[in-house]
Amino acid sequence: MEILHLAPHPFYQDRGTPIDDLLVLQVLNERQETHIDLLVYNEGKDIELNNVNLHRIPDMRFLRNIRPGFSLKKLFCDVLFFFKACRLVKDKNYDLIHAGEEAVFMAMFFKLLYKIPYVYDLDSSIAQQLVEKKPYLKCFSRIFNWFEGQAIRHSLANLPVCNALAELCKKNGSKKTVTIHDISQLKNPNAPKTGKLQEKFGLNGLILLYIGNLEPYQGIDLLLESFHVACKETDKVTLIVIGGIPEDICTYKRKASQLGIEEKVFFLGPKPLSMLDEYLAEGDILVVPRIRGINTPMKIFPYLHSGKAVLVTDLPTHSQILTKNEAYLAPANPIEFAEGIIALSKNDTLRAKLGENGYKFVEKNHTYSVHQRRLHGAYDWVEKELKNGISNHNFERILV
Repeated sequence: MEILHLAPHPFYQDRGTPIDDLLVLQVLNERQETHIDLLVYNEGKDIELNNVNLHRIPDMRFLRNIRPGFSLKKLFCDVLFFFKACRLVKDKNYDLIHAGEEAVFMAMFFKLLYKIPYVYDLDSSIAQQLVEKKPYLKCFSRIFNWFEGQAIRHSLANLPVCNALAELCKKNGSKKTVTIHDISQLKNPNAPKTGKLQEKFGLNGLILLYIGNLEPYQGIDLLLESFHVACKETDKVTLIVIGGIPEDICTYKRKASQLGIEEKVFFLGPKPLSMLDEYLAEGDILVVPRIRGINTPMKIFPYLHSGKAVLVTDLPTHSQILTKNEAYLAPANPIEFAEGIIALSKNDTLRAKLGENGYKFVEKNHTYSVHQRRLHGAYDWVEKELKNGISNHNFERILV
């Protein structure tokens, strides 16, 4: 099977969607007689997989440092991406297009023009993200939802990463929905705590640890405000934040200073994904303060897999998959989220219980072997449909 994989973002980089794409490619690369042309943006690290050919848009200096979410820079990249995809489709006879993010609309166009079926890989709801990131676009939300619904309805199969996105697919008439949950990427979930962070910063108490980007939807404002409240009740905890670009780090350092907690908060900047298990081992409480989005954040799974207590906001992004048995769910406001920090800092038994339960939860449902079974199962179905010729939908109905 010849597949065109459309991934409109920098690749490879150690962040959510590129990590998901790499996991998909690794599984597809295992399938016999499957060859993949991967189209991505200009920046990122090259990967080497036997049956994957990497293609990039033209490299231009002003099109670097693409951040997650919608931006004019990303829009310009998408224009170049589309024309590059057009050339690939014209030059090669693809059996299937595997499309993620906004590239699904390009896949719809190619299906209309060349009758190539596509699989939609949903890491998030594009319609929701646009309105959340750019509130002035809210008046267009019905249009965005309609287009997203059309993309779902006319795909051969939809591969959402969480239960909420699976419900979105079913609501919009998905023919086939297979939830490809995110997984833990930890190489050594049982990595021992070395105390290197305590030693580096001269700490004696517990470490509240956040690892990830510092985009507003991640809730770093909530985290700092909650930690400020918690510090009034306990002096046992220090907050360490790993990740973020320099501009965001400076912004949140200023906020920590304004809150008077600058001596209790340390920003380490980005670290390689390969060191994730080492840094998670140093934390005592791992925190996910996300405040927006319906998809479950990928970081949840390595956090839980580390065997440490995890504190999350009690919002559908987390509660759709987690219960109070696997994590401490706290309301997304500074007072009650701070209560979660305080409760975990004072209760060794609770931290140990949550850590053990979280580890078992991931081992059962969110490891690479489980991911393989889910994705191979989905593609077994796709190949069967293609061989039976059932994939030739009446695409002209898209405008009805």
